[in-house]
Amino acid sequence: MNPLAIPTRPVVLAASLDPAAIVIGIAVLLAIVVFFIIINFGALWLRAFASGARISFFQLVAMRLRKVNPSVIINAKIMAVKSGIDISANQLEAHYLARGNVPNVIRALIAASRADIHLDFARAAAIDLAGRDVLDAVQTSVNPKVIDCPDPGKGKTLIAAVAMDGIEVKVRARVTVRANLDRLVGGATEETIIARVGEGIVTTIGSSQTHKKVLENPDSISRVVLEKGLDAGTAFEILSIDIADVDVGNNIGARLQADQAEADKRVAQAKAEERRAMAVAREQEMQAMVRENRAKVVLAEAEIPLAISESFRSGNLGIMDYYRLRNIQADTSMRDSISKSDGGRPETAD
Repeated sequence: MNPLAIPTRPVVLAASLDPAAIVIGIAVLLAIVVFFIIINFGALWLRAFASGARISFFQLVAMRLRKVNPSVIINAKIMAVKSGIDISANQLEAHYLARGNVPNVIRALIAASRADIHLDFARAAAIDLAGRDVLDAVQTSVNPKVIDCPDPGKGKTLIAAVAMDGIEVKVRARVTVRANLDRLVGGATEETIIARVGEGIVTTIGSSQTHKKVLENPDSISRVVLEKGLDAGTAFEILSIDIADVDVGNNIGARLQADQAEADKRVAQAKAEERRAMAVAREQEMQAMVRENRAKVVLAEAEIPLAISESFRSGNLGIMDYYRLRNIQADTSMRDSISKSDGGRPETAD
């Protein structure tokens, strides 16, 4: 036995738990949870209950867990109930989770109900998710809006067109449209209306015989444009097209004729310059040919002394013949000098 060893004995730690304490702890924990739930959702539930929205505490907690703002759903539900519109909280949550504007949709449904316009929640939600302002669409359907053509925001205030007589006519139109809720999803926007109306105005003015007819009857433009059915495939219905301003511009036909005449003149000048250059080139060629022929004459005259020498050696030319030839040459030279001194006048017989 080791004298240095310290005797040990097992130590037993026993803890006795009181069941009553456990129950009290759980009750306290539940009370704390209920207290916080009441603090966070009590006011919302009370508002919903007082308004008849019928949303339970469990639904409010589930909304928070689904990351849905309960106050937005409660407010939208209360507006719908007070307006007599039956919409479930699940529909509102689904539209909220789809990044939709729930309050705007409910306001649009209320406005459509008050104006006796058929609009259900599914269509309103689709319009909202398509990026359109559904409330503005309902308001436009009730109260038509006026669109300026052309759009002043694009920097243009008048549409310019040219009549058949060449006179430019400038027009500004105001288009009254009403939203068509059935074609709002997938329908063209205001820019298409402006473009089509502008095209119709240009076509109508361009088909007019004179600009005076356009000035006398500006309503003929709106009448012809309306008959084309320009609102097809758009989110609007065109009610009227009013010509707000008509102005006479430049004489485009005369300016085009002047430009054409100037172009023709330049072409004629270019052709004349071409002919002049060809004439100058031909003159230079003729002068070169004259110099060439003169050179040939000089070469031919240079061979005459050689021929004379050859004739002397061969005996075909005598000394007297040579003197007579020289006399003839001298006489010819004298006659040439006399004719030059007389100014080239021909000699007259005595």
